[in-house]
Amino acid sequence: MADARRIVVKVGSSSLTTAAGGLDADRVDALVDVLAKHAAADGGGPRGRSGSGGGAPQREIVLVSSGAIAAGLAPLGLPKRPRDLARQQAAASVGQGLLVARYTASFARYGRRVGQVLLTSDDTSRRAHYRNAYRTLEQLLAMGAVPVVNENDTVATEEIRFGDNDRLAALVAHLVRADLLVLLSDVDGLYDGDPASPGTSRITEVTSPRDLDGVEIGSAGSAGVGSGGMVTKVEAARIAAAAGVPVVLASATHAADALAGRRTGTYFHRTGRRAAGRLLWLAHASTPRGALTLDDGAVRAVVQRRMSLLAAGIAGVEGEFAAGDPVELRDERGVAVARGLVNFDAKEIPQLLGRSTPELARELGPAYEREIVHRDDLVLLDS
Repeated sequence: MADARRIVVKVGSSSLTTAAGGLDADRVDALVDVLAKHAAADGGGPRGRSGSGGGAPQREIVLVSSGAIAAGLAPLGLPKRPRDLARQQAAASVGQGLLVARYTASFARYGRRVGQVLLTSDDTSRRAHYRNAYRTLEQLLAMGAVPVVNENDTVATEEIRFGDNDRLAALVAHLVRADLLVLLSDVDGLYDGDPASPGTSRITEVTSPRDLDGVEIGSAGSAGVGSGGMVTKVEAARIAAAAGVPVVLASATHAADALAGRRTGTYFHRTGRRAAGRLLWLAHASTPRGALTLDDGAVRAVVQRRMSLLAAGIAGVEGEFAAGDPVELRDERGVAVARGLVNFDAKEIPQLLGRSTPELARELGPAYEREIVHRDDLVLLDS
C-alpha cells in the first residue's frame, strides 16, 4: 500500500455534503489537503509512472467523487434526494458544476489542476469509447492534472447507469491500471454486523470472498444523500480485487492513514489477475438490452472453446436492441452464460437463425459474413 504509485480514491456524498444538501467546503478542503500532500510526499520526482534522471515517480491520484446530486439539492430547493430520474438529472446538472468548481479552487491551493471526466456505462463497454476514456485519463495524469471522475448523472438513463460510484471506482481502477483503490466512506471499515450493535467488530482483512461468508452487510450510513451503501462497497472491492487491484475501505477522516499504508479500515487482498480491460466493464457495467438463446453446440463453442457466436448456433432472440448493444447469451434452459456486444439489430437476427455464415453471405451479401458476437466482444459469466 505504501508503495502504490497510482491510486484511485473514491469518496461518497455523505463525506462531502451536509445532510440537507449542499457542499461542505471544509470537508472538501480536508480531503484535498490529504490527496495533494500525499501526491507530493516523495519530493516531486518526475511525473508519470516511471521517470528518468533520478528521483522516484510522483504519486498519481484519480479521484472518483460522488456529490453532484447532493450538491444540487439545496440550490434547487429540494429537501431530500428525489426518487425520479428527471429531478435527479436536474440536481446533478446544477451540482456537478458546483462540485468541480470547489475541487478546482481547493486543489489550486497546491498548484494542482483538475480535469472533469464524466462517464456512463455506454462510454466504457464499447471499444472506441473505452479507448477514448483510457487516453483521456492517461493524458490528464501525464500532464500533472487530477482527474475528477463521476457518473454522468445529467444524461444517464436507467439503461446506461452504473448505479453507484463504488462500482465505477472499481472499474476506473482497472481502466487506469491503478496500484490501489481506496474507498472512503462515513464508517471506518467493514464490520461483522451492525456497527451500532454491541459485540460487533471491524474486519481488518479480507483475503478471499469466503472470508465474508455469514457476514451481514448493511447500509454504510444514514445521511440519505448518496445512492450506495456497504453492499455496493463490498461488491466494488470484490470486482477490483478479482481484477488484481487491492482495496482499502476506510473512513474519510482516516484518508491519510489509508494512503500511507497504515493499518486502518478493511484491506481487501488481490484475489485475481488483471483481466482484459474492456471486458471487465462489459461484465460489470453494462445492462443487456436483449438476449440470444444458444443451442447446446453454440454454448460449448462460446464457453469451452472461447469462440465467436455465429448465426447457426442461435435458437431464439428477445428484446429490442441495435448493433453494438450489449446482449445476454443464454443456454436453452434460460441460464445466462455470457454477455457480448451484438453486431446486428434485433429485427435482423430472426432471418439469420440457424443459417451458416457462407450461406448468409451468398444470399444477403458480404455485410452478413461476420459473427453475431465476436469473441473479442464477449465475456463469460460466472455460473
